[in-house]
Amino acid sequence: MIRVENLHKHFGGFHAVDGASLTIETGSITGLVGPNGAGKTTLFNVIAGVLPPTSGRVIMDGEDITGLPPHELFHKGLLRTFQIAHEFSSMSCRENLMMVPPAQSGETIWNTWFGRKRIADEERALRAKADEVLEFLTIEHLADHPAGAVSGGQKKLLELGRTMMVDAKVVFLDEVGAGVNRTLLNTIGDAIVRLNKERGYTFCMIEHDMDFIGRLCDPVIVMAEGHVLAEGTIDEIKANEQVIEAYLGTGLKNKEVAGA
Repeated sequence: MIRVENLHKHFGGFHAVDGASLTIETGSITGLVGPNGAGKTTLFNVIAGVLPPTSGRVIMDGEDITGLPPHELFHKGLLRTFQIAHEFSSMSCRENLMMVPPAQSGETIWNTWFGRKRIADEERALRAKADEVLEFLTIEHLADHPAGAVSGGQKKLLELGRTMMVDAKVVFLDEVGAGVNRTLLNTIGDAIVRLNKERGYTFCMIEHDMDFIGRLCDPVIVMAEGHVLAEGTIDEIKANEQVIEAYLGTGLKNKEVAGA
């Protein structure tokens, strides 16, 4: 689905992404982990068109999408969520979802004058779709609540719901579990697995909760200092001494010598 080839992103003399190469297979839930400052979010931002790369390529389904802006990638089915949810706080949860699909009839002045029936029919279909999404995510009881008034975890579910309002192919989730209580985190995890298994979504997710990553993701990719350090199953990653050193600053052998 996605192939990243020798990607670099520099901010002056700082190399946030420094020659990263990785593959996200179609139909996978790929985990992206690493210590703070490893370049994970910057990598996401470059893939998703938020930032232009300094060099390197991003390929999606065989097409070079390097440097394309987010709105063009959106139409190709590449979507991302953010660590901090970006909801329209005064609008209801249902309305937040209904706004997602592009090129709606009501967006043109001509149709507001002469296409009112088309607009009404379209809005009924969007409302039904939004209600289906809210039910899938088990937050249908929040349909009419202002999105700004729901909990952080419910906002993360709403962000996930936005990806369901269009034909998403691959979704990049940036710390979907950050600040979310365990019950809601399980709900989010269940929704991700169902979207993957039942609807064929491909996911790549940044997350610091290794139990959550271990439950959902295979493979797991580890970044450190802007490049890919290791890739494998969660058990392989946990046993990898280079990974342990990147996280803790000491190798497994040194820890054993110290009696850790």
